[in-house]
Amino acid sequence: MENFNHVPVLLEECIEGLQIKLDGIYVDGTLGGAGHSKQIVKRISKKGLLLGIDRDEEAICVAKERLKEFSNVQLIKDNHDNIKEILSVLEIPAVDGILLDLGVSSYQLDEKNRGFSYMKESQLDMRMDKSAQLTAKEVVNTYAEEKLANIIYEYGEEKFSRRIAKNICEYRKTKEIETTIELVKIIEKSTPRKKEQGHPAKRTFQAIRIEVNNEIKPLYQTILNSIEVLKPEGRLCVITFHSLEDRAVKNAFTQAEGKCTCPSGLPYCMCGAKKLGKIITKKPILPSKEEMENNARSKSAKLRIFERI
Repeated sequence: MENFNHVPVLLEECIEGLQIKLDGIYVDGTLGGAGHSKQIVKRISKKGLLLGIDRDEEAICVAKERLKEFSNVQLIKDNHDNIKEILSVLEIPAVDGILLDLGVSSYQLDEKNRGFSYMKESQLDMRMDKSAQLTAKEVVNTYAEEKLANIIYEYGEEKFSRRIAKNICEYRKTKEIETTIELVKIIEKSTPRKKEQGHPAKRTFQAIRIEVNNEIKPLYQTILNSIEVLKPEGRLCVITFHSLEDRAVKNAFTQAEGKCTCPSGLPYCMCGAKKLGKIITKKPILPSKEEMENNARSKSAKLRIFERI
């Protein structure tokens, strides 16, 4: 567990964006290594409360140790997509702030046995919640070629998706694909790339990880649900790392701000637009040059902030 190192991205910007109240209730919906959580709980009184949510049991264990000095922390093994249900069970009607740091953690990428990394050999897994049923191994060995190609194209924005899917399906006719390196070799043969374009497996691994963990489909509604459980003037801070996440967050923020999406010719609003608050960040906040130099994984990060009315 000592390897569970996760440098919190855009930390100062998140803390500032949350506008933390001394006795407030805050939710870190993507607990990870508790980097953001520790800085949040340091800024609230003993009357306040920090709820830390993560679907990864190992993250919960690490966070419990790292936050053991604080008595006003409650850790929950669950998915942030279920935030309404979680708060309902805890009989908490609304909170003062929520932080979502989306995507995979540094620990999950670095931990050899988790199967997230295309740089290390391990069994194909990629589950954030190790009790979940679907694994990367099942995706690459059982999905139909067209479905596989569509996932790699949509979630990975990979232009060679059809060729990769075809070669995966050809390979598995003779042998089940079991390891990350087996998959990497298939991808490398399918993608004629220049060195400066980065690792050829990056986009495909991202796509399969997103499919295994169902990271995109519920996100739009999760953002709306998170906004709905905020107190007046409560804030939601969301860090994204790729365009699909950012688009879902941006679109949800736009809806929550009450923008009518009806065709211009209609005499009155039919979409039921309802203003829940305001977008604080008209353009996303990006990491500083210094942060990007010190933490390479922050380079694609974007922070968007919404405030409830």
